[in-house]
Amino acid sequence: MRLQATRGWSALNLSELWRYRELIYFLAWRDVKVRYKQTVVGVIWVLLQPLAMMAVFSLIFGRTAQWPTDGVPYPLYVLVALVPWQFFSRVISESTSSLITDQRLITRVYFPRLVVPIATALTAFVDFGLAMSLVGLLMIWFGAIPGLSLLFLPLAVFLMVVAAVGAGFWLSALNVEYRDVMHAVPFLVQFWFFLTPVIYSTSWLSAPWDIVLSLNPMTAVVDGFRSSLLGSTASHNFASLSATVAIALFISGMVWFRRRERSFVDSLGSGGA
Repeated sequence: MRLQATRGWSALNLSELWRYRELIYFLAWRDVKVRYKQTVVGVIWVLLQPLAMMAVFSLIFGRTAQWPTDGVPYPLYVLVALVPWQFFSRVISESTSSLITDQRLITRVYFPRLVVPIATALTAFVDFGLAMSLVGLLMIWFGAIPGLSLLFLPLAVFLMVVAAVGAGFWLSALNVEYRDVMHAVPFLVQFWFFLTPVIYSTSWLSAPWDIVLSLNPMTAVVDGFRSSLLGSTASHNFASLSATVAIALFISGMVWFRRRERSFVDSLGSGGA
């Protein structure tokens, strides 16, 4: 089957992606089994990682920086932001090399290549669900009972997935042609972390940094989680522009991925640029 560059929405052929949904589940389940096979602590490690980071940030910044947290205990304020951030960082890190990892499958069998980074995000969602249980336990510990704002949590989760998968589309497609992209991603993730209001509040920064936060798709995600779970006040200017960037990142990433898809087999066979 010959792969053609896509033109227009119809050429994205999303119905074909739906027909291959079982392959998405298979690849995701394969990665879950590999991730937890022969592990000593297994699921506990998924919980220890955000818990340890929360403890370190609380020790360093919770007592010294005195950043505004809308009356929420700083450990809980950080953890609620850390969980979606870790989902995002894992998706873009693993999506970047996902096409290289599955190159034998890609070069031998036809299927929509979008399946591969999407399966990576589905795998990360398992860890996200486990980590959210930790958030629930800590909310009970601190007596933080969410109100009607909890109804907006699905929207925050949706934006989290959209931002992560959109970035994954871009990076995975670029990495097929330029293999040094995977080496730059750890630095990108670290830099992106400090531009995301995980350890601080959006109200803490003033111009021109507030504009930078507005252009960060993860700002709307973090503020959305804090607003829905903790009742924190979120800036509508931050949220609306950041959410728009997240959706634009997803759409542009999907279009870019599909346009470059026809060159994947040749690039993977030749080892990339």
